[in-house]
Amino acid sequence: MGQYELIATTTFGIEAIAKRELIKLGFKVTKTENGKVTFLSDEAGIARANLWLRSADRVLLKIGEFKAYTFDELFDKTKNLDWAKYIPEDGKFTVNGKSVKSKLFSISDCQAIVKKSIVENLRKEYNVTWFKETGADYTVLISILKDVATLTIDTSGTALHKRGYRVKTVEAPMKETLAASLIMLSFWNKDRVLYDAFCGSGTIPIEAALIGRSIAPGISRDFASKHWSFIGKEIWKKEVKDAFQAIDYDSEITIFGSDILERNIDAAKENAEEAGVDDCITFTTSDFRDIKYKNDYGILISNPPYGERLSNENEVIKIYKDMGNIFNKLDTWSKYILTAYEDFEKTYHKPADRQRKLYNGRIEARYYQYYGPRPPLNK
Repeated sequence: MGQYELIATTTFGIEAIAKRELIKLGFKVTKTENGKVTFLSDEAGIARANLWLRSADRVLLKIGEFKAYTFDELFDKTKNLDWAKYIPEDGKFTVNGKSVKSKLFSISDCQAIVKKSIVENLRKEYNVTWFKETGADYTVLISILKDVATLTIDTSGTALHKRGYRVKTVEAPMKETLAASLIMLSFWNKDRVLYDAFCGSGTIPIEAALIGRSIAPGISRDFASKHWSFIGKEIWKKEVKDAFQAIDYDSEITIFGSDILERNIDAAKENAEEAGVDDCITFTTSDFRDIKYKNDYGILISNPPYGERLSNENEVIKIYKDMGNIFNKLDTWSKYILTAYEDFEKTYHKPADRQRKLYNGRIEARYYQYYGPRPPLNK
């Protein structure tokens, strides 16, 4: 088994959650920066990280990092890296790129130079002049930040938020990675009731159920690195088998999701069934004002509508005032609300115990956290 440097990419604000996940999975984290967490792994860990990370967008295999002020430097230093260690003779590879605050700012030129350099390297290593490119996919990313070039290969393929269970979607759906992060930022665990009063297509309840059941979010999907020869099918087979054996089928988990639109609830039910967690989620078509919040010490996690999803601000104000009137009476509950509405606390009539800046897609939002008391030990 070799040792590799990997990068888990995240949306801004989620880095600490991804770091916590990686440590729990047994990885050594070496660096945490904006939008990425660097960690060390062997071949099996590449599979494990892709299968289990709930908050990360992708897992990138770091090939090299160096300063590059000219295209000649970029070409020569890229060519000196050990590409044949990862990309076989029949490998099919593409190059994507990005550049921020660097002298080499033309992304298309950087991509072309890196592609040519890798081809030159592989031609020499395999002693060929032409590549069939009939094998597995390898997506190389050249990222240049302040003249430091980082070269990686994407081990994930399709982004990790695409778990595979979303057979039906709705307007403005939340990414699965963000939903999982909201849950992991709360005090919810499988022994407490969870409610989402604005559940849409059910992403928050479904991600909570996956966490409660200990179901690896990537257990039913494919990954680019699943087809790489240097990792091997047996390693992937073992990691997937271990993930299935880790599933908790026995715990009693109680999760509720409701939405005012029947079509959203229909979508949520289908998605939960596809994810295999429909047995622990109850979905109902209901206005949040009509719900009977019966359980004590529950957890409420919701992403209520705001400007982009409502026709006018008066409608937003009415919803948030009514939320405050109802939710603030739930003395034993903890409430977690994600919204981009700037006057939320004022309209809700209560300052949050804590708030955190997150991004819902490209929309800057705040996660308002209201902590209720811990349940008694006999609860």
